[in-house]
Amino acid sequence: MSGPHQGQPLVTAGTPLEDARAAAILVHGRGATARSIVQMGEEVHEEGLALLAPQAARNTWYPQSFLAPVEQNEPGRSSGLQAIRDAIEGVEAAGVPTERVMLLGFSQGACLASEFVARTPRRYGALVALSGGLIGESVDPDDYEGDLEGTPVFVGCSDVDPHIPLERVQVTTEVFERLGGDVDERIYEGMGHGVNEDELSAVAELVVDLLDGE
Repeated sequence: MSGPHQGQPLVTAGTPLEDARAAAILVHGRGATARSIVQMGEEVHEEGLALLAPQAARNTWYPQSFLAPVEQNEPGRSSGLQAIRDAIEGVEAAGVPTERVMLLGFSQGACLASEFVARTPRRYGALVALSGGLIGESVDPDDYEGDLEGTPVFVGCSDVDPHIPLERVQVTTEVFERLGGDVDERIYEGMGHGVNEDELSAVAELVVDLLDGE
């Protein structure tokens, strides 16, 4: 498809893709940049991991809250999902299989990464959703079909996040469990909207597992 996020830069860091054994596709939040989420990725980087981050046009994947009716967030939502798909296809073309690809997003990026994995379930290296959830006015677990084949899924969020209702986090976890994901949900009391050290430690462990799983 051709949308607002097609033709935007793909920021890369870490191990060069042609030398990598695994890859992390990093999806930034509203108002942020690919470079900023790459900096988070560099905090958990290990040798052998390529880091790739698509950039949203005007730094925003879709205009409204992720809780709005889906049509109100088009074409940004679909274009953002295509940007993730394009990044995965580029990684696969370089010889890194999808089962060694981690998708990590924060905030709006976590919503987009979650939506992508839930709508195109297969075995991924991991999904990390930090302060986000599945997109739409409502989420019905019966609407999602497929098999994640044990993909590790980390879902982390505050219980009082001003942008992400706890109920949406919980139903997102339910969807991934029903799709066959190996889900680790962690709810942090009073954290607000951000990323903490426990989450970064969990991601670092997933990176090690990803690189060791050859």
